Amino acid sequence: MMSTDFGKISRVHNIPKDGMTNLIRSIAAEKHEAGQPFYLLDLATIERLMDKWNYSFPNIKPFYAVKCNNEPALVTKLAKLGANFDCASLLEIDTVLSHGISPNQIIFANPCKAISHIKHAAAVGVNLTTFDSKLEVDKIKKWHPQCHLLLRIKAPSDSGSLRPLGKKFGALPEEIEPLLHYACNVAGLKVVGVSFHVGSIAQDPNIYREAIASARGAFDVADYLGIPKMKILNIGGGFRSTPLFEEIAGVVNEAVRNYFPEPNYLTIIAEPGRFFPETAFTLVTHVIGKRVRGEKIEYWIDEGIYGSFRPTLYNNCFVGTKTISMKECCEICESSTIYGPSCDSLDAVAVDITLPELQLDDLIVFYNMGAYSKCAGTKFNGFDMLSTPTYLVSTNST
Repeated sequence: MMSTDFGKISRVHNIPKDGMTNLIRSIAAEKHEAGQPFYLLDLATIERLMDKWNYSFPNIKPFYAVKCNNEPALVTKLAKLGANFDCASLLEIDTVLSHGISPNQIIFANPCKAISHIKHAAAVGVNLTTFDSKLEVDKIKKWHPQCHLLLRIKAPSDSGSLRPLGKKFGALPEEIEPLLHYACNVAGLKVVGVSFHVGSIAQDPNIYREAIASARGAFDVADYLGIPKMKILNIGGGFRSTPLFEEIAGVVNEAVRNYFPEPNYLTIIAEPGRFFPETAFTLVTHVIGKRVRGEKIEYWIDEGIYGSFRPTLYNNCFVGTKTISMKECCEICESSTIYGPSCDSLDAVAVDITLPELQLDDLIVFYNMGAYSKCAGTKFNGFDMLSTPTYLVSTNST
């Protein structure tokens, strides 16, 4: 029922899709006193999302971005469904390897790595990474010379995503030829492909087309320099499980056909993060305090911005909210504010939202909470947001 820190999974609750509320009530009543939030992970949702990915991208291998949510049961499930993994650090690499996953299924997709992390990747056999600077080439040459490289290029336009990444990562067009020459012809390393990332939460499908065109240009530069033919195109992330996903997939597939018309030699990979866990995780919190001021009600819950609701990562516009009364149900809705448990006055989860009046120990449930939530927890103010348990369910259609 619950996933432990070591990825061992006990019994999974098989429930109908409309059975989640009853299960939440049961767990809250039997296993959690107020002050103990918990997650539910729907493994059937992960299966449906992998089917959706394979249907839309039949020729693109997903390397799940572990930073988005490293819940052991999620990593294990994705591995069983055929996913590979995008890791950005020594700890993420070890997290994936601890589940018996081969190092050959990992890309070390961080263009700037600490020397200790490069040495560790070499020691455990992670042999594919990204770079976008000469200094990174020098580090890899010295500490992991057998590693194969992908040149990370800056997407031409990342304004069509909610969180652009181009300011921090990616070679500029005028840097591509010097970097390829330096890595291959000077350092003698093997550059086997090109990588880009249009930014987190893509809103405009056309930014993928432009980035694939730029990647084609980098492949052409490599051919001009006489570098052995590159074989990998990494289209990064930016995907969510929304109707826009199918539109993005159509643009990407068409662009690949147009710019890489000889597909037999090319391996295409991607780094989806929130696409898989976002809608599969539900967070259950308890009302631990209440104050009525005029016509407004303020609630305190056992989660907050130092846990799953980090302001720099959490997107409240994507989250659904539901209340569950553990005693009497009140139909009168009031303007409400939800605070987290810490003593920081900035620890507000939601302001001026409409909720039915709740009582102590009632539940506020947050849906679509799987992306950049639990993984960002802290122990600020003595509230342990790192050890929130996850219960496993599998919903069916009846």
